[in-house]
Amino acid sequence: MGIKQKLFTDFQEVSAKAWKQNIQYELKGADYNEKLVWESPEGIKVKPFYHADDLASQKQSSPTAHNNWLITQHIVVRELSLANKHAISAIAGGAESIRFTLPSPDTDLKALLKDIDCQSVAIHCQFESASTEDIQKLTHLLSQENSPISFHMDPIGHLAATGNWFTNMAEDFEILSQLLQVTQTPSPKNVVTVNAELYQNAGGTMVQQLAYALAHANEYLHRFGSKLESITFKMAMGGNYFFEIAKIHALRKLWKLLAAEYNITAHCHIEATPSKRNKTLYDYNMNMIRTTTECMSAILGGADSVCNLNYDFIYHKNNSFAERIARNQLLLLKEESYFKSLQNPAEGSYYIESLTDQLAEKALILFKDMEANGGFLKQLKYHTLQKKLRESAQKEQEKFNSQKEVLVGSNRYSSSDDRMKNQLKKPPFGTRRKEKTLIEPILESRLTEALERERLKNEGWQG
Repeated sequence: MGIKQKLFTDFQEVSAKAWKQNIQYELKGADYNEKLVWESPEGIKVKPFYHADDLASQKQSSPTAHNNWLITQHIVVRELSLANKHAISAIAGGAESIRFTLPSPDTDLKALLKDIDCQSVAIHCQFESASTEDIQKLTHLLSQENSPISFHMDPIGHLAATGNWFTNMAEDFEILSQLLQVTQTPSPKNVVTVNAELYQNAGGTMVQQLAYALAHANEYLHRFGSKLESITFKMAMGGNYFFEIAKIHALRKLWKLLAAEYNITAHCHIEATPSKRNKTLYDYNMNMIRTTTECMSAILGGADSVCNLNYDFIYHKNNSFAERIARNQLLLLKEESYFKSLQNPAEGSYYIESLTDQLAEKALILFKDMEANGGFLKQLKYHTLQKKLRESAQKEQEKFNSQKEVLVGSNRYSSSDDRMKNQLKKPPFGTRRKEKTLIEPILESRLTEALERERLKNEGWQG
């Protein structure tokens, strides 16, 4: 209509101080900090509002989040033809990336990947075991052909989770070195992996998860340095929605800082999956809501790929129905909720950027302390990390037990009519195998396990 509207210039800027004064006036004498400020397990005080003044550096925004994230399907390979059919079915159902867990590197990859277009579907392989002989067969195969497959090895993660190396420390790192050499050309592959899912699922705070992931990665940088052309971080996403978005942002910032210390520009690939820690046996359909918001955090945070959890993974073996639901959750986000069209929607949020800065700063302090005290492997060897994770897990467990942390359908709003004993198709609780280990392994645990054991016992369960 010819009139130029000045929607922003007509209003004066309001300082953070002015906002706070107005809030205190509206509180009518109530204490601002007691009423409106809460503290996270990481020691971050969360305020009722955020302002540009809260950002440590105005133009040091979080690394740009990608919108080309991939829907990933995880397949454990037991029989090649079945795994191949499983992958083809998953791709037809919307999977854009497949992560195979192979028994060993000595696997017939041609049979596994029959009729799969590896140029259009990202293929990732990780190993349950690895030996020098097996890796030599694989490297010989790879040297003869230009394979687009990405291979993943994390011997330190294997040690942390099981208490043992694949073979021994020297041989494991030699195996990784051989794989790095053969996959450096003609295109980089994601060979070195840091399984940081373990630290979240074991009850670690976000600061611990970030610091341990960084220290874990630093052990590889110490040994391989410039050989690293890319690295994969596997992250588990919890239920604290905005904090989890900031966690992914903080990880990218921290990796950039660490890589710069080694004068490398290795690509950081982040694969995210929902946490197991807050998932429940009873009222299991709630798991679908939890995994949806956790996948959203991963996407908005800028994860490169997202692998969803089946809603019934606690008590059912892998099944096509639950897998389809898990994929469809991601497809709904990508296609119907337009999450494939987003360009870093969290950037510019004073709240998320402030959280990112604080998480990164606290994690960096913890990382430096770990390095000053011998590094990740030394603290793992002397069970310092295991102790710290147990302490954090216990604090969270106490909050859950006292209902300060609520899981709907479990410690609040639960139905006494729910029965699960006859629906169990596999043991719902993790069991530790009795075997000799070099170190105490880091054990995953769910918050609701003790409560679920009691309810199953009341149903007559003898497990």
